[in-house]
Amino acid sequence: MGIYTLRRSQIVPRGIEETFAFFADAKNLAAITPPWLKFEMVETPPSMQAGTRIRYRLKWKGMALGWLTEIRIWEPPRRFMDVQLRGPYRLWEHEHCFEPVPGGTCVRDEVRYALPLGMLGRLAHRCGVRRDLERIFDYRASRLEVLLGSDRLLAGQHTAGE
Repeated sequence: MGIYTLRRSQIVPRGIEETFAFFADAKNLAAITPPWLKFEMVETPPSMQAGTRIRYRLKWKGMALGWLTEIRIWEPPRRFMDVQLRGPYRLWEHEHCFEPVPGGTCVRDEVRYALPLGMLGRLAHRCGVRRDLERIFDYRASRLEVLLGSDRLLAGQHTAGE
């Protein structure tokens, strides 16, 4: 199974508590998701904690996709992790980390993911899924610049695993 990792880091000129609070509000997910995905929150939790489930829909290349994630790790204001319970990936683990740095907070994302369908999934990754995920996180970084005043984007990495 091809497991891939996408890493991104970005510094925002806000304190760690304020930055974490932005990400802890599930309604803000729509604000940092590209419009071409037609993101729609189906079930918005009143608050986030370990065990919270978030249900949403989006469209990718014209296909309607339902997605259910669960917060598996919740350690305010340092980190949290959401994992896909149902959705388009065979594996999806997205860890969000927050670290105070001079002048603000470093927001780090690490997404470990795998596609279904074996060889076809690996081919789909090479032919567009990887590029699309990078575009989604590029959009997210640009929105964070607007919403949180981010002024520095650190180099992102995308690595193939097994």
